Amino acid sequence: MSLLTALPSPDQYSVTGEGHLKSCFDVTGLLTGSVAAVGQELTGVMQAKGLSAEEICVDRRLTSLWAAHSLRPIGWEMPDLWDPIAGVYRTADGWIRLHTNLPHHRAAAVSVLDCDGTREAVGRSVRAWAGTDLETAIVTKGGVAAFMRSREAWLNHPQGRAVAEEPLIHWSPLRACTPRNWPATTERPLAGLRVLDLTRVLAGPVATRTLAGLGAQVLRIDPPDWDEPGVIPEIILGKRKTFLNLKSPDGLATLKALLRDADILVHGYRPGALDALGLQEAARNTLAPNRIEVCLDAYGWTGPWSKRRGFDSLVQMSSGIAQAGQDWAQADGPHSLPVQALDHATGYLMAASVLSALRCAVETGTTATARLSLARTAEELARMPVPDQTDLIDTATDADFATEIEDTGWGPAHRLRPPLKPGATQMVWDIPAGPTGQDTPEWLGT
Repeated sequence: MSLLTALPSPDQYSVTGEGHLKSCFDVTGLLTGSVAAVGQELTGVMQAKGLSAEEICVDRRLTSLWAAHSLRPIGWEMPDLWDPIAGVYRTADGWIRLHTNLPHHRAAAVSVLDCDGTREAVGRSVRAWAGTDLETAIVTKGGVAAFMRSREAWLNHPQGRAVAEEPLIHWSPLRACTPRNWPATTERPLAGLRVLDLTRVLAGPVATRTLAGLGAQVLRIDPPDWDEPGVIPEIILGKRKTFLNLKSPDGLATLKALLRDADILVHGYRPGALDALGLQEAARNTLAPNRIEVCLDAYGWTGPWSKRRGFDSLVQMSSGIAQAGQDWAQADGPHSLPVQALDHATGYLMAASVLSALRCAVETGTTATARLSLARTAEELARMPVPDQTDLIDTATDADFATEIEDTGWGPAHRLRPPLKPGATQMVWDIPAGPTGQDTPEWLGT
């Protein structure tokens, strides 16, 4: 049955590769355990399907590197990851991070700051504000920002207290579920399963990318105006992708038809957001009663910030991780994790939760919906023992990449070798990365 509740213990899997990422937090340990959870739950699914499953092996070096950049372009360059005014700024009483990669988030920040939108002008305007006042003003305007808090301040904050009491993975009550008898094989155990991907950046796409690597057919849905070129080559691997305007009757009708035939739904909608589309839980149960569902929130599923937008870098600021890093590094300002570990670890745990819920459905005819959050993953990281500072992982080398060339939609590239080897099963992505919106909104083979 195994509805996942915690990271697997180290004696449940083997580890290859050496080193860890430099940090006062056990970033590599968190990432390795999250990838191992995928292998553990995949083994359970395979056994439930009558397939042989061998020892789980996680490469800690590759797992760490995947959390940075998995793609090495050949003869072209990846677009910039950040908008020109995104980043940390000194306020009148501390530090704040602005996340402005999306146009409406940038517009909200610039509107509140009442400046011309250059980095210099933003910096001058930010310095006149008290940090929490500016954070509140930008969030109220529809933007995203996070004032840097200490661990003590976060754990005494109403949201910090709420998140600390949440489980790593929150499971809803069990409901009846009879999954389709998909044609699983040892090599491609998820082949034939249909995954509807309603996620953006970055944890949700990591989850669905992982499922695609194990054979699932993933269909990613984006709004027609969505684009974030700095991350798309990383998150789109292995997926079909289409545009749908969910605010239009036709777009919403198409989504409902896709959901009706989906086996798995993965989404990043905040609490209540699907209700506005007429897709309340009762409606989803009517449309797709036998679906597996896993969802993501930034700041947790309880507490006053449960509906607040957020990203990995912002949760690091809010939860005390950036402050702890600053103290450890003796830096003059926030010191973030070396990679976006909250996103990647949460994404792997989401994929593991899909597999755990799927196994439960196959074995018992029941399943449950899993809810995860970046903030709760941050708590998991903060509670882990601090690693030593020897044998550090630096940059990727030629040996870390597959020899095959991936013909992406932007040019040829090498991709890192997979971080997980669950026995005879191979993580392979059948579809190279390419621009969004290229495919028709339909399932193949139906």
